[in-house]
Amino acid sequence: MENRRNPRVNRPSYKPRPAGAKPPYRPQPDEMVFGIQSVIETLKSDQQIDKLYMEKELSNPDIQNLAFQKRVTIQRVPSERLDRFTRKNHQGVVCLIAQVQYVKLSNVIADVFERGETPFFLLLDRITDVRNFGAIARTAECTGIQCIVIPGRGAAAINSDAMKTSSGALNHISVCREPDLTETVKYLKESGITVVACTEKSARDLYERTTDLTGPMAIIMGSEEDGISPELLRMVDTHVKIPLLGAVGSLNVSVATGVILYEAVRQRSLPVNVAQ
Repeated sequence: MENRRNPRVNRPSYKPRPAGAKPPYRPQPDEMVFGIQSVIETLKSDQQIDKLYMEKELSNPDIQNLAFQKRVTIQRVPSERLDRFTRKNHQGVVCLIAQVQYVKLSNVIADVFERGETPFFLLLDRITDVRNFGAIARTAECTGIQCIVIPGRGAAAINSDAMKTSSGALNHISVCREPDLTETVKYLKESGITVVACTEKSARDLYERTTDLTGPMAIIMGSEEDGISPELLRMVDTHVKIPLLGAVGSLNVSVATGVILYEAVRQRSLPVNVAQ
């Protein structure tokens, strides 16, 4: 029976989460630094930052200049999102410490060629689910991928969940964070590396005899929501699709990544190039 003296007593004080919805992401305390001075000192240190969130209305030239120097993208968010990260006084800024050491793509390419190996890279365009990313990293390491490239903005946080889901693979594989994947694709092509997009929009079947996944190569996998961005699709050397024979029109991105990477492994293990 409703309390007539205070009608709000019997009303829920929260908005219920829709059934099946994921709980809001909350980083672990040891993954997070908050507060203006603490974030400034972290930016000045040798620690690498995975994400840097600032309240939309906040302006702090020191943080903004340091972030620019370290090539850390600032993500502008409402204060409510920062409140979900911590109940303490964050002063409008929170940064997440990277669980891996990011490396330069140019250094990786040079090292691969110096070792006499064939480049085999994986680019992830806006893969935002942490567990998908961790599963992809695990498969990538198992298939001999030398480097995973992610964008500076719109990528999953490489946090403890990602590390756990990767089963430690992220400790054994290079990760590059690039501010602009279109520039990255251009650089890879200039370096003699063929860029292949895996997309359902392609007319070429992954298992056609003319599909060649040998040689220096970078494979792009796209967002869980809308796939590879159109500007990247226009830039790649070629694209392929994984055949789907059932009623469901798509694969989970981590599963799709496994399919194409192991097809590349199969082709690379043959004594003669299957494209010939």
